Amino acid sequence: MATVQLPALAEPMPDNDPDKDRLSPYRSFSVTEWARLRENTPLPLTEEELTELRGMNERVSLDEVAQVYLPLSRLLSFYVASIQTLNEGTQQFMGTNTEKVPFIIGIAGSVAVGKSTVARVLQTLLARWPEHPKVDLISTDGFLYPTAELEKRQLMHRKGFPESFDRAALLDFLTAIKSGRGNLRAPIYSHRLYDRVKDEHILVDQPDILIVEGLNVLQSGKLTPGEPQVFVSDYFDFSIYIDADLDVIRQWYVKRFLKLRTTVFNRPDAYFRDYAKLGEDEAIETANRIWRTINQVNLHENIEPTKYRAKLILHKGPTHAIDAVHLRKL
Repeated sequence: MATVQLPALAEPMPDNDPDKDRLSPYRSFSVTEWARLRENTPLPLTEEELTELRGMNERVSLDEVAQVYLPLSRLLSFYVASIQTLNEGTQQFMGTNTEKVPFIIGIAGSVAVGKSTVARVLQTLLARWPEHPKVDLISTDGFLYPTAELEKRQLMHRKGFPESFDRAALLDFLTAIKSGRGNLRAPIYSHRLYDRVKDEHILVDQPDILIVEGLNVLQSGKLTPGEPQVFVSDYFDFSIYIDADLDVIRQWYVKRFLKLRTTVFNRPDAYFRDYAKLGEDEAIETANRIWRTINQVNLHENIEPTKYRAKLILHKGPTHAIDAVHLRKL
């Protein structure tokens, strides 16, 4: 059985130590072991539907959906049912009748690691369970400050870092969700425009489940004196971290950049349209420079340190296929 590498609190135990996995806060599974937990859960997804859910350069297969995502959707269904029962009991205890409170799932991980694909596949599977048919999905990219504001704050070179997000607006949105309010609007972000889309929103109206995916959703953040100690992750009922080796993520980022160079960047309204003019070698060099100076720094400083706050860690191999699952015991 695979073991998850945890930050050492003392001298690390050797890999052959039989107590290493027992003392870890995670229980680790190979894909084969995890797949057995599917039991008889049917596969409610076709190849055509999966094609629509895949992200750029990703190769998630129906076999992987059956082996990894179906057991996860089954586990999440248990969590949703448990939280719904707890909420009903709490309301009965307090003598209140609050509107439906959505179950919130947070999905974190690096740029180019495949968060959006994981989120879309889970959204589709969870929505086909009869107990919670309404599943909404938002990205925290929509809560990035608009480009004009980032330029005013001289933060364009820090876009994606915690300080580039309107944290107060995101917290207000999640507070409203957990208060049972309906007809809420989440802003939409365009990677083509590299900015929020003006006057366009995602309507979130009391879903059974809300999936929130983003770079820093598990981060506790750096507080200023007197600021309320409330974090985005405080609103999550379940959290997932998408993990992969550093050099593998870099390769995915470069490959995605090259794909965008010949597609989205070619649009006349694309923010990075000048990149479409780069030759192959220059584009690879540019992508590696952006990765090294921005995305890798953000990963090391802000994203990866939150990994062990997640309830579940999905580790991916070089082909984007999930090769290990780590479920928190505690």
